[in-house]
Amino acid sequence: MATTSSIRTSVQLNGSINTGAKSQCAVKAPIRAARRSAVATCSAKTSVQKFVSEVAERAQDAGKVAAAVAASALVAGSANALTYNELQNLTYLQVKGTGIANTCPVVEGELGELKLKAGDYKVQKMCLEPTSFTVKEDAATDFVKTKLMTRLTYTLDEISADLKVGSDGSVAFKEVDGIDYAAVTVQLPGGERVPFLFTIKSFTAKGNLSQFGGDFLVPSYRGSSFLDPKGRGGSTGYDNAVALPARSDSEELEKENTKSTAVLKGSAVFNVAKYDAGTGEIAGVFESIQPSDTDLGAKVPKDIKITGLWYGQIV
Repeated sequence: MATTSSIRTSVQLNGSINTGAKSQCAVKAPIRAARRSAVATCSAKTSVQKFVSEVAERAQDAGKVAAAVAASALVAGSANALTYNELQNLTYLQVKGTGIANTCPVVEGELGELKLKAGDYKVQKMCLEPTSFTVKEDAATDFVKTKLMTRLTYTLDEISADLKVGSDGSVAFKEVDGIDYAAVTVQLPGGERVPFLFTIKSFTAKGNLSQFGGDFLVPSYRGSSFLDPKGRGGSTGYDNAVALPARSDSEELEKENTKSTAVLKGSAVFNVAKYDAGTGEIAGVFESIQPSDTDLGAKVPKDIKITGLWYGQIV
């Protein structure tokens, strides 16, 4: 994590953002320094700060305060984050062990508003990089911060989608394919660990060119052939595992014996923060809420809120 923080400063996986002077002044990027020999220095009022405030206002107007916080994180690390072309030029050894493979590209330059003519488009190289995982333990509590237990392998990448823009500026978005799921485990303050499948499978959304949202499918964390410690599974293994077979159909054991791999649903909202008309690159922030693992139907799922950054290329 120490090396990763040198690549993407200011973004903490517990949801906080480091705004100390150290992250704002004289930040060196080792990977880019080898190629650019560039050092980002601090200034009183920069275009980056203006961009932060503009994106924050957009997100608040849309009722997404969490998206505004993530937008600040988007540009807080942009001084030493890497663009798509820079990432493509890195060798395996330059990426190995640095955490760069778990980050999404950034779009450099001044803030540009997304303007597209009516028609059908494709979104390629879409990437989702979470910066915060929070969990709602039950219906009566708020979302609480968590500790990430998974290594740096939770970013979704190479996602493709169909994008349709109407004459009135409306947008219809549909995810098609890609590395669109990742197994993640977080730990609650009390020590309980919550596994879930971070995904946006079959994400179908509607909105406008600045914000769109919709629902997606959340597959079962485990497959039907997975066997629990007593050898029970959905499509294989024992039907039950009790000393008295007559008790196997009792209500208290039904959830443990009858395995379910039912597909659940989640929802997400994507905000557009930056667009480069020359390259077709687009970037912004997202917020999704999805269920956690159900242990093949034996447990009631918890709500997981995920906020972070996203990137894509419109063609």
